[in-house]
Amino acid sequence: MTSAGPGRPRHQQPSRPGATARDEILDAAAELFTTQGFANTSTRSIADAVGIRQSSLYHHFKTKDEILDDLLTGTVSSGLAFARAISAEAPGAGPAGSRLHALALYDGSQLSTAHWNLGILYHLPEARSGRFAGFLADRQELRDLYRQLGTGVSPKGWTVIGGADFGDLAFRLVESLISLRADGMTTPESPLQVADSAVILCGLANNLPAIRSHSAALISDWARRLE
Repeated sequence: MTSAGPGRPRHQQPSRPGATARDEILDAAAELFTTQGFANTSTRSIADAVGIRQSSLYHHFKTKDEILDDLLTGTVSSGLAFARAISAEAPGAGPAGSRLHALALYDGSQLSTAHWNLGILYHLPEARSGRFAGFLADRQELRDLYRQLGTGVSPKGWTVIGGADFGDLAFRLVESLISLRADGMTTPESPLQVADSAVILCGLANNLPAIRSHSAALISDWARRLE
């Protein structure tokens, strides 16, 4: 047995993705929550999956709810940061719909390429409780920014059946990738297809090449800012 630091012994060498023991715990919990369910996963089973003692896990997380909170928040944090940034850009800086397309593409890519399909945890009854108020607030802010970016992007006279707005439609299309991924139906092109669909439903199909071009530029600029 090797040591992971004072009071935090390991049963084995680290074998999970992550620079820290905390990251490894989150990865193990993500796997177990998404494959065998939140209720059926104990903190002991998470610790065993990492190769640490259960008491060592409590050094990083006091409860299983704290682990779930971290994981849920992580599913929206990147998309929310990007949404905040592009929402601050002047609306006339690119073709109508390009910022909505960029957000749908970026956010959808995050959901589709994350190590585990954590979006399926949104459907947990626990995830809708007040214990996860921070995550719920972040997800609502992200949804509101989708709506903001969808305002006024469609040709005059267009409307969505049922009265929903185009930004909210894009948000729902992106989150549909979660279920598609769970069914093994996503491909590397799925996020782009969803983003394209969102602006096509806004009535902007004729300007799709220009929208795609500016969308890609927004995402590339954001990636450079994160380096």
